[in-house]
Amino acid sequence: MLDKVLDFARDSGITSEPGFAAKSARWAITCDSEGKYTGILPLAEGKQARQFDCCPNLAQSEMIAGGVTRSQFLIDSLQNVVLYLKEGATEKEVVKAETKHQFFITLLKQSGEQIPSLRAIALLLNDKEQLHQIREELAQLSPKPKPIDNVTFRVEGELVLDVDSWHTWWRDFRSGLLRDNQKPAAKKTTQMRCLLSGELIEPAKTHKAKIKRLPGGLSTGDALIGFDKAAFQSFGLDKSENAATSEATATLYAETLNHLIQENSTRFGDLSVAHWFSHSVQDEDDIFSTLQNPETPEPGIDSLPRKLLRSIQSGKREDLANNHYYALTLSGASGRVMVRDWMEGQFSELIQHIDQWFSDLAIVARDGKRLTPLPKFLAVAGCTERDLGDVPPPLMLQLYKAAINGLAFPQSAKAKALLRNRIHIIQDEPISHAGMGLIKAYQIRNKGDQHMGTHLNPEHPEPAYQCGRLLALLARLQRSALGDVGAGVVQRYYAAASQTPALTIGRLMSNAKNHLSKLDGGLQHWYENQIADVMGQIDNAIPKTLDLEKQSLFALGYYQQIAKLNAGKDKTTDNQGEDS
Repeated sequence: MLDKVLDFARDSGITSEPGFAAKSARWAITCDSEGKYTGILPLAEGKQARQFDCCPNLAQSEMIAGGVTRSQFLIDSLQNVVLYLKEGATEKEVVKAETKHQFFITLLKQSGEQIPSLRAIALLLNDKEQLHQIREELAQLSPKPKPIDNVTFRVEGELVLDVDSWHTWWRDFRSGLLRDNQKPAAKKTTQMRCLLSGELIEPAKTHKAKIKRLPGGLSTGDALIGFDKAAFQSFGLDKSENAATSEATATLYAETLNHLIQENSTRFGDLSVAHWFSHSVQDEDDIFSTLQNPETPEPGIDSLPRKLLRSIQSGKREDLANNHYYALTLSGASGRVMVRDWMEGQFSELIQHIDQWFSDLAIVARDGKRLTPLPKFLAVAGCTERDLGDVPPPLMLQLYKAAINGLAFPQSAKAKALLRNRIHIIQDEPISHAGMGLIKAYQIRNKGDQHMGTHLNPEHPEPAYQCGRLLALLARLQRSALGDVGAGVVQRYYAAASQTPALTIGRLMSNAKNHLSKLDGGLQHWYENQIADVMGQIDNAIPKTLDLEKQSLFALGYYQQIAKLNAGKDKTTDNQGEDS
């Protein structure tokens, strides 16, 4: 797994060095070469902070080594850099911020002896009047900055993180910091083979670079490789010697994973799925993005997955045919990275699976005049619960794997979608397109139902499907005969009819005679023929009970019959509204 991460780093030109890391900042404080404050520069574009690829960085263990409270260098939070604190900050929080603030200035003074621009920043932050002015102006900005927002500096029009004049000084400082805090009795480590590169290296005792922005993880990041308990260690090896990796390699895989999580990942509750390819692809060919936000093509035009698939099959896109995909599912737990799943395969297979995903989910719209738009992945997952936030992350991952790997749909997803569909019908709400598509896809993929299509199939052999059709016809018959009577046949009898159709539909058929007598001859004849056709398919043997699987067929029969009745109508009728 990690070797594929490092391959991506090499192919993408990602480089990393211990003591350096990519960071983002929302603000820059500007000054001249003499340390005179000249303003605050917003760096963010919308909600996206400005990314800097190479920033000085101390790991959390280095921040507190030797019992000293330290800050970062050149980029840190507003509360640490200029003492811009939240309202109601406790005395302990104030003291901690002041300590970090002083250390931040100390580093600037030391580096300023060699680098004039950093000396100017030290002069600025040492001036209490200018510091007060900065805080006053920050408080007047809109939107108002947060104390935890990162800030850096611009001196004479040049951002200090855009130049490398401080790199050598920082390397020397960090090396000295490590030497000063090394335990006197620490034994010299024997060289070992790197777990990832195979080279002889001096293994890092701890992997200081952390994986950040993981759901459930710590704000300071989480460790992917760590052996802080004796129970995790073996063969007399100490800490991370049990998975020997150099500090440089450990930093590189952590920074690469951070890049993937930031740029190429999808979050499902407390899970994050990062994806990448063995060879880079254009944004428009990133099929993972299409799964999240598909574009519905015009009638007669192929969808993006179908276009890519045909291009590969015709030999026009050999670059994609020889490509591979990788998807890594991660979460954080008490400072550790939890690897939940790993997927890999050929790009062409990925396209086939996602094309099949959309094909299986395709279903006629409620109005009967068109197919529904290609559903977003989260719409499919969200149709199983009242609110998207209530969908269990493991269920989301199961659905994601069904899309990526062409696996069967989880039975629980179908059951939940069926329940939500029943609630929509009983409450006279629009039926979920995504929900009905999921139920249909389950029948096709899990049950091998070759008779199930996007539109009504009057000859479907399952009595449960025909019972659903019959209820739709009886409901429309009542409306044709009596008009809007409030809670009609569907609202009162759908739940019972979908579980005990023989008992419920038998009663409704008796009432149908009364409704037919109120219609004119032509419409009466039409309904009689429709009902007779359905009863002929059932062979007059309505099932006594339907299990959960058959209830799915009942729901599809009802929905597709309603869509057929709605087709060509000028007026909205049963459950014909649009999704909200």
